[in-house]
Amino acid sequence: MVNLLSFDLNLLRVLDALLHDPSTVRAARRLGLSQPAVSAALGRLRAALGDELFFRRGQGLAPTQFAQSLQAPLHEILAGIEALIQAPKPFDPAASEAQFRISGSDFFAEMLLPNLAEYLQVHAPMIRVHLVDLVSDTYVEHLDNYAIDLALIPDRDLPDWIASQQVFRSQYAVIARKDHPQFAQAGVAAGDVVPLDLYCDLGHVLFSPEGKNRAAADDALAQIGRDRRVVLTMPVFSGVYRAVAGSDLIALLPSALAAQVATSAGLVIYRPPIIVPDVKLMMIWNRRHSASAPHLWLRTQIAQLLAPLDPVL
Repeated sequence: MVNLLSFDLNLLRVLDALLHDPSTVRAARRLGLSQPAVSAALGRLRAALGDELFFRRGQGLAPTQFAQSLQAPLHEILAGIEALIQAPKPFDPAASEAQFRISGSDFFAEMLLPNLAEYLQVHAPMIRVHLVDLVSDTYVEHLDNYAIDLALIPDRDLPDWIASQQVFRSQYAVIARKDHPQFAQAGVAAGDVVPLDLYCDLGHVLFSPEGKNRAAADDALAQIGRDRRVVLTMPVFSGVYRAVAGSDLIALLPSALAAQVATSAGLVIYRPPIIVPDVKLMMIWNRRHSASAPHLWLRTQIAQLLAPLDPVL
């Protein structure tokens, strides 16, 4: 039995050439080798396979029965290998039936998916995109095991096999329900800075998929010796602004999302009394997909659709 660990697979190219044209001279010309090199390779093949493979017949060579039995499958296998290692064909989104799984919060269901769906309908009608929401600690694991193709998450430390691209920065606004009595009493109009005392006295709804009751705003408050009352956490942004719309609670919401939903949800937008750091939103993926034409195409569309969310300085 031939041991593949020690067998020189280049010899199969020589065997294929000889089966195509049983002449060491013409096979050498076909392979770009010398005739002695082909003859030496034939000797090694005979020793490895335990068969004469070719015998002298007149001025040329003739294959043995065993060699003839190898001709068709060997040629098919070598052709398959050649096709396998060819550069990928150009990607045509209009004809592609690719499927992609994107992980991200429901922010992207509101701010990305409608525009992406509209674009796909016109330019890539057979491509399918699935938005899934994963716990943040599992993003990297799911990128590694092919469960998702890319994730849209706040900037964080990542292993070196993860590639990333910043797609926009998110600023934050304060939201409260329309006709909120304490805002009216304080004379705070839409777009004003919320007085610090009012901001700290009111109950807050916090977006936190993990159920944490602190965020960057709490750190900013702590620096000036203040704190706020987080009375409710929500794993989705839609839950945050709906809770605010139906109560006297307030919340910090990404400014772009707040502007998108304020009118329909019955909300008023204000400015926070503290400096809440911008959050960098990153698109991340496994580096094995970096050169994939379909993957690159999708990343390009997503980056272009999210770019307008970046605040103008």
